[in-house]
Amino acid sequence: MVAVTLDRISKSFDGTEVLRDVSLTVEDRDFVAFVGPSGCGKSTLLRVIAGLETPEAGELRFGTRVMNAVPAPDRGAAMVFQSYALYPHMTVWENMSFSLRLQGVPREQRRARAAEVAALLQLDAYLDRRPGALSGGQRQRVAIGRALLRAPEVFLFDEPLSNLDAALRAEMRLELTRLHQTIGNTMIYVTHDQVEAMTMADRIVVLNKGEVMQVGAPMELYTRPATRFVAEFIGAPRMNLFEGTVTEGGDAASFPGGGRVSFEVAGLSPGSAVTAGLRPEALRPGTAGGAGIAAEVEVVEHLGAEALVYCRAELPGTVIARTEGTTALKPGDRIRLAYEPSAVHVFDGAGARVARRQEAQAEAGPGGA
Repeated sequence: MVAVTLDRISKSFDGTEVLRDVSLTVEDRDFVAFVGPSGCGKSTLLRVIAGLETPEAGELRFGTRVMNAVPAPDRGAAMVFQSYALYPHMTVWENMSFSLRLQGVPREQRRARAAEVAALLQLDAYLDRRPGALSGGQRQRVAIGRALLRAPEVFLFDEPLSNLDAALRAEMRLELTRLHQTIGNTMIYVTHDQVEAMTMADRIVVLNKGEVMQVGAPMELYTRPATRFVAEFIGAPRMNLFEGTVTEGGDAASFPGGGRVSFEVAGLSPGSAVTAGLRPEALRPGTAGGAGIAAEVEVVEHLGAEALVYCRAELPGTVIARTEGTTALKPGDRIRLAYEPSAVHVFDGAGARVARRQEAQAEAGPGGA
């Protein structure tokens, strides 16, 4: 196994900068996900690692080996694409062992090794079938098996589940997580679906416009997003974000409609631009009256164990709250959305996270409070 290091990697296409000074390290045996909106550079970065694109600046290393000039087949990396790219005239075991065939490995040995990998991927019963007789999830497992048979040091996945339906995606997420736990290889996974990243990855790299916005464990990004962009991108449903102005006391934001959100941060200047953010689960729908945000229910989405309540309030945009699936709330109900000021995420005018008061005190140490 091996660590993958990117040091100030840059790449442009026709004068358009796609990657800009990207530096990060994927540790040995890590499962790391690259996420971001379309066009953020995540697939290009994966192709640079694979050797399918050449960076214009920077250095790529596998362990201590500089890989910039190493051809893709010699890098010890195997890539699983969004398209399964299986040979329709070959059986499952023939597709999986095709790289061994190119190496001149005898047929019996190829079949035996394919059978070993098929057992790992629960494909034992399908070795002699052709791709046309398989489901989408089974075809994707064959593509993964083909990569496994190459015995790579690094696995690269480029949105491999995007062609599957919701049930198959959930099943394959579980299988890929189990696979990583079993074989322990370094894995880099590109996806536009942050749910996939949150559920599978050890660490997530959030990209935007060719730059790294934040790197961290899934719950670190969820609970302490470094920027407004990360806060908005990580989490489903999205975080409620309200653009306003810091009040005179510096401990709340006010909004043109007359609404107000209190928070617990320090160092904000009254009158400055600010964005207050609340996760849907931080809002507790209740009866009118009491502390919180006055709101009117517009839509209730019942999802079984939970429900999402969409409200109109004296705040910019629609407010989303998450509550129990048994809620009796209905459109037209007037409620208050209770919240704790300590749960509010605050971002300054440039979109950077403002530390909560207790966090700033902890970072300052005993003598800095």
